[in-house]
Amino acid sequence: MSAGNGNANGDGGFSFPKGPAIPKITTGAKRDNEICHDDSGPTVKATTLDELHSLQKKRSAPTTPINQSGTAFSEEERHKIQLQSISASLASLTRESGPKVVRGDPAEKKADGTTTPAYAHGQHPSIFSPALGAVSDSSLKFTHVLYNLSPAELYEQAIKYEKGSFITSNGALATLSGAKTGRAPRDKRVVRDETTEDELWWGKGSPNIEMDEHTFMVNRERAVDYLNSLEKVFVNDQFLNWDPENRIKVRIVSARAYHSLFMHNMCIRPTPEELESFGTPDFTIYNAGQFPCNRYTHYMTSSTSIDLNLSRREMVILGTQYAGEMKKGLFSVMHYLMPKRRILSLHSGCNMGKDGDVALFFGLSGTGKTTLSTDHNRYLIGDDEHCWTETGVSNIEGGCYAKCVDLSREKEPDIWNAIKFGTVLENVVFDEHTREVDYSDKSVTENTRAAYPIEFIPNAKIPCVGPHPKNVILLACDAFGVLPPVSKLNLAQTMYHFISGYTALVAGTEDGIKEPTATFSACFGAAFIMLHPTKYAAMLAEKMKTQGATGWLVNTGWSGGSYGVGNRIKLAYTRKIIDAIHSGSLLEANYKKTEIFGFEIPTEIEGIPSEILDPVNSWSDKKAHKETLLKLGGLFKKNFETFANHKIGVDGKLTEEILAAGPIF
Repeated sequence: MSAGNGNANGDGGFSFPKGPAIPKITTGAKRDNEICHDDSGPTVKATTLDELHSLQKKRSAPTTPINQSGTAFSEEERHKIQLQSISASLASLTRESGPKVVRGDPAEKKADGTTTPAYAHGQHPSIFSPALGAVSDSSLKFTHVLYNLSPAELYEQAIKYEKGSFITSNGALATLSGAKTGRAPRDKRVVRDETTEDELWWGKGSPNIEMDEHTFMVNRERAVDYLNSLEKVFVNDQFLNWDPENRIKVRIVSARAYHSLFMHNMCIRPTPEELESFGTPDFTIYNAGQFPCNRYTHYMTSSTSIDLNLSRREMVILGTQYAGEMKKGLFSVMHYLMPKRRILSLHSGCNMGKDGDVALFFGLSGTGKTTLSTDHNRYLIGDDEHCWTETGVSNIEGGCYAKCVDLSREKEPDIWNAIKFGTVLENVVFDEHTREVDYSDKSVTENTRAAYPIEFIPNAKIPCVGPHPKNVILLACDAFGVLPPVSKLNLAQTMYHFISGYTALVAGTEDGIKEPTATFSACFGAAFIMLHPTKYAAMLAEKMKTQGATGWLVNTGWSGGSYGVGNRIKLAYTRKIIDAIHSGSLLEANYKKTEIFGFEIPTEIEGIPSEILDPVNSWSDKKAHKETLLKLGGLFKKNFETFANHKIGVDGKLTEEILAAGPIF
């Protein structure tokens, strides 16, 4: 038996014939007449794996801001100044000093294999160690500062250390906000002191629930002590307001990469040069949301507390990890700071046409504010928060915070495409294997959100500023079906409906019958305003009058009957109305006046059935229409009683004008 060229031997194995021996490979100097082709590359300049890994990342190019003497700061000086400022922000007021702080991730090994600094007295540019009076356990440790990390770095931190963080198939970072999946307005507190006593809106209808200075300091100390007890904290230094003359420097100190990336997206991101010379912030947030407040503390009604101290320019968050608290907390701050500069802060969307015509969009949830302000034929200045200054409008934020429930590529292509690497996806559900997000799944919450930089929207205008608005559009989803699809408003009517902030939602009753429920939110954002609504309304009217802007009330709700009887006004019709407003053609239309509300409504608009422009024509039951109209008018009047006694203008005449612009029976 044989196989190949082998021969069977006696024990059943195989033997092969002996051939010439394989030549031995030798190395040495090559001969002149030989060609030696060497494909091998040079070896790495490292002797250990840790050293090799350290070579993988190159250092960012430093910038050199100029100091007061006119010379450039050294890198050591820059680092020392930054850390000194951060340590001061984290100072415990009982100890009158901040913690020892060191830049960098405590888990990241250095070239020598160590993870913690070997220098105890701050003799290093990446460390700041203040002189401490009393020694305590917290004063003996270092707090590592992860300063203005990039999205890629924050992804790594979240994936490594925060349970519930995943990279989805579209590249976004999916996170969980814990037990709280929305804001907690009943747990928000504002310090009432000598400054705010007379300036802020207090009492019935106000979102401002008071607390005293002492209680704020108790909560501040609790938050700072918690943050200082951690091995590392995230620090973001960023800006609010794209208007360079009126921007605000904000610092956010947090314990989660999710919070840091969220604010990186939502605030304006500084350039490296701006960051190096950032200096002392104008406002600071201490987000210790993973740690509860002490419920035995005065003014506390739960384990959650969101506290604003406008005199100290500080905000403390305890007991909630919902990132939206930071965004809206800063919006409240802007609602206080900007009017003091005679700048109007607005809860609105804003876009601009190719010819520079700007429109503001106001509207509560479900009115179509995001959909209608996002227009492929116009530039997006911003989707939510704006300022109206002496020179025009500017976006307060650097990002968008979009709802994701039932999101689809067909309905919202811009938002769909903006969800990619760098975006934070809050509380969404995804396939455990493919990581594809199911936006229709509300297992965690219905309030699923995406936070992304505004640059992710293709037609965003960068920088996010524009000239004075030509049109101010108030949106209402009227489920009662009695408001016209569009009404032209005079200044007094604009103020009245701006203060009212009306929409009507459809709420289910116990027996399964659904009926409309009126919702009013002053200035279309009552939860965030700090001053009395009439003050914002008066500023709006003054700017509109000065700039010749026109006010409009657009109903995106029902026509031909209330919810359950009539039909929702087609989005295509609403878009034609908005287009006619933008083009100016709607100003040229013929108008007639309605009863009760006294609206000026157009008799015809190209492409829209004329019978729906006046609601009474589209209702088959005229008696039911009149009853519903009177009912809604009564709800407006009842809501406005809260504001009727607040006198503005000379001898309160402006208040009288606003009241007269409401429904008349």
